[in-house]
Amino acid sequence: MRKAFLQLHAAVFLAGFTGVLGHLITLNEGMLVWYRLLFTSLIMWLIFGLRKKIRPLPVRTILRIGGVGFIAAMHWITFYASIKYSNVSVALVTFSSLGFFTAVFEPMILRKRVNRLELLFGLLTIGGIAVIFHFDTEYKTGIILGLISGMLAALFPIFNRQFLQEMNSETMLTWQQTGALLSISVFLPFYLQWFPAEHFLIGRNDFFWMMILVVFCSVIAFQFSSYALKRLSAFTVNISFNLEPVYGILMAFVLFHENKDLNAGFYLGFSIILLVLLVHVLLLVRDEKRKRRAAGI
Repeated sequence: MRKAFLQLHAAVFLAGFTGVLGHLITLNEGMLVWYRLLFTSLIMWLIFGLRKKIRPLPVRTILRIGGVGFIAAMHWITFYASIKYSNVSVALVTFSSLGFFTAVFEPMILRKRVNRLELLFGLLTIGGIAVIFHFDTEYKTGIILGLISGMLAALFPIFNRQFLQEMNSETMLTWQQTGALLSISVFLPFYLQWFPAEHFLIGRNDFFWMMILVVFCSVIAFQFSSYALKRLSAFTVNISFNLEPVYGILMAFVLFHENKDLNAGFYLGFSIILLVLLVHVLLLVRDEKRKRRAAGI
């Protein structure tokens, strides 16, 4: 059990590093995502293929997974663009809007009742982001891109839950990364006309940071979370991943000294979001204890 907890928090920590690496890599956000998908797809086909984890799928299913992969790729592009147009801290805070969009989209797509408490917490998070926006309009573009990123990020996990009922996670992720790569390869020339890149070939330093992003934050982080999920409840895993933006912001403060560039509005808005997260976690823990008592555990 202890090993599973260590693996889980290693996965969360690595995921938090994604924003920092997006800042360090100098590539245009479109090229950054294209290279990330290219290398991640190749590594997944190699590792999961050698382990014989990838199952054949009907063409129609592959196209569905690839379509969701395109949504995921656009989430990454807008997330990294948010970093480029603001900084890591602002991008991660605005990405917290994920909870609000999930509370809205999940009932619509899965045709289930709206969870009013989740919707309330989501609205409070949006309120925290609005406070930041009100006090500091310098990062307006980055905040808007972060909100779009949060909206897109809320969509693909909802569809992924449905896919995982039909196949194993290795098959889904490998085809999804591949579909995302192919769709972005078609879309990227048009994107680069709107947002030109200074260079297209990946340099030595960018390649180094990209390999860390791909190997540690994509492949290894996924494996750690999968191993942990075999031994821990989904509840424990999901609660732990709520720490990802917190880790990322603390890293940005330490590595890039972004705390010196942020005004009181950022800290007020971030405090609201952090308080919402804390209250939500406490309520979930209380509900989990009630369920265990009711089940006689």
